[in-house]
Amino acid sequence: MRTNSRLLSAFTRFAALAVTLLIAACGTNPSLKNAAPLASLPQPTALQEYLIQPGDNLDIRFFYNPELNEQQQVRPDGRISLQLVGEQAVAGHTPHDVEMMLRNQYSRDLKQPEIAVIVRGFGGQKAYVDGEVGHPGMVDLTGGLTALQAVAQAGGATKTGETDSVILIRRVNGKPTAVQLNLKSAIEGTDIGQDIQLRPYDIVFVPRSAIANVNIFIDQYFRSNVPIPFGFGYTF
Repeated sequence: MRTNSRLLSAFTRFAALAVTLLIAACGTNPSLKNAAPLASLPQPTALQEYLIQPGDNLDIRFFYNPELNEQQQVRPDGRISLQLVGEQAVAGHTPHDVEMMLRNQYSRDLKQPEIAVIVRGFGGQKAYVDGEVGHPGMVDLTGGLTALQAVAQAGGATKTGETDSVILIRRVNGKPTAVQLNLKSAIEGTDIGQDIQLRPYDIVFVPRSAIANVNIFIDQYFRSNVPIPFGFGYTF
């Protein structure tokens, strides 16, 4: 009888705690502290020139010196290695910029070099989707992929995902910047501006809802800490 009394008392205290947490979860909407405003992100333009990225495959053609033709993959450090001129930093530059740079470099050894830089493969055009989605991982940035499209490619948000508090992490001026996206409003059509176009190496994170966290806590607590038979009328 004394043991049963202690168990009942422990369960009562736990139930009170669980209800308190559940009420708090229902009354709060998870948000990212110190998040930058969405308007602070540089917005892409329709005619934005392509910038070479690490992982891209480049075809470098010399019109009058075909023996120097090369195919190069941009290394993770943003560089390539070429005959005569050695290592060159190309990531973050347009193909035209790289052409002009190489003409200047090769003019020391060649007379009026004519060079074309052609991007054959876009290995760096990827973003990462993580959190409460069906299949976390890399997605290809083809056709101006947006945050909502990226989540859909990753299997969509799960039932425990908080789509009105999605976190986007992007490098701005070399520093990671986090903003909060309300993709739920984009889905409902009330604010489609929240569904922004992604850039290479963006990270889209769908957080777990507060209520989902409480449900997991309750489940783990019962299974690990409460010595009450589950056949006692509780279903998990």
